[in-house]
Amino acid sequence: MEFATISPREIDAYLFRSGYVIVDLREPRDFRKLHLKGAICIPYDQLEERARILKNQTLVLYCERGGTSLMAARELSEKGYRVMSMIGGIQAYKGKNSESYQQIKD
Repeated sequence: MEFATISPREIDAYLFRSGYVIVDLREPRDFRKLHLKGAICIPYDQLEERARILKNQTLVLYCERGGTSLMAARELSEKGYRVMSMIGGIQAYKGKNSESYQQIKD
């Protein structure tokens, strides 16, 4: 099975779109620092186990620089998932749909 790659410019079209789930493959601490709005955090080492509940969705994967999401997309597509990978990862994204959960200190 094949998977698609998309550019960072194209990913905004999939945010909050029915049938698509944006998955950040980085660790939770990195996700809290910066992520795409609407993304869920599933670290790469937990992806196979946790992705089962998303089998009927198209998974749009990204990581820090793009390598991990490409590897994960290849693995999941071989198992029958509909999957896409964002080239260049969060580091390449320059759009307006990013946010962070930085803790506010008193």
